[in-house]
Amino acid sequence: MLNFSDHPHTRVNILTGERVLVSPHRSKRPWQGQVEDLVVDQRPAYDPKCYLCPGNERADGTINPDYKDSFVFVNDFSALLKDTPDEQYNDENLLLAESERGICKVIAFTPRHDLTLPEMEQPAIKAVVDLWQKEFVELAAVDWIAYIQIFENKGAIMGCSNPHPHGQIWAQRHLPVEIQKESVQQSQYFEKHGKSLLSAYLELELKKQERILIDSDHFVALVPFWAAWPYETMIISKRHVTTIESFTEAEKEDLAKTLQELTIRYDNLFSTSFPYSAGMHQAPVNSGDQSFWHWHMHFYPPLLRSATVKKFMVGYEMMANPQRDITPEFAADMLKQQSTIHYKNK
Repeated sequence: MLNFSDHPHTRVNILTGERVLVSPHRSKRPWQGQVEDLVVDQRPAYDPKCYLCPGNERADGTINPDYKDSFVFVNDFSALLKDTPDEQYNDENLLLAESERGICKVIAFTPRHDLTLPEMEQPAIKAVVDLWQKEFVELAAVDWIAYIQIFENKGAIMGCSNPHPHGQIWAQRHLPVEIQKESVQQSQYFEKHGKSLLSAYLELELKKQERILIDSDHFVALVPFWAAWPYETMIISKRHVTTIESFTEAEKEDLAKTLQELTIRYDNLFSTSFPYSAGMHQAPVNSGDQSFWHWHMHFYPPLLRSATVKKFMVGYEMMANPQRDITPEFAADMLKQQSTIHYKNK
């Protein structure tokens, strides 16, 4: 009999169709690999040198307003530009390229330089959710935009260049690779079963109660059965909605509460400001019927055994497919044990 706690096995990511190798017996091996420096998070509430703090000058000379909750602007160093010409390159069907057009924005979550999302009050997080929704609606109204990616990189270990709490929005003309994969899987399931893939998955997870972290009025946070990162999680809306545009006031309030509770559990796990990359996956826009899509939000944190041991995707994972040592069930148990009172406030 296959024992998930002892036997190597693969699990299928139903959103992408890809596999992850789980090797639970390897979690017992001693660690002699890379150990990161422990970052002491001591920042002032206002930093005169920070380009995201209120009233400060940005790289292009613009002065930030004296904002009181959240603030959004077009990225001064955008990865995508809206005036990129529409061009394709094809050299004997071997050298292929195509121009990409888009709009990149930055959202400062709070004027407080010294906070992170789990340390913010729920009304302040709700203001961020409101702004996410507002920006999505405005960008979706641009007829050449096909997809809007809302995301956050937290922590220097994740390449975050500024510690001021902030996220980004990239809106672009073509569908990114991960969205293409998820579109295929979700549309096939919806066509065959008449319900969204994540609605069915959520029903099963709620019945089993093995990987559920938060079960609120409108959202569930869980460790996916196919999780590749050590403490990977996902938030799924209980109501089948395709994008954040459809969220009601009650749902936005509940999402703010869920985000706060989940990220506090992360911080409490290793008593550190837990790094991660997080992002919403939602339906493409200006692209016809997308009713098969179901809104969800991924969290990919890199910490493995402690605040100083990071999981690297290397070797087999780069050449074959992702691999993990601790099981998703173990990760869920660890996160469920954490208090929802931030460790700094205990």
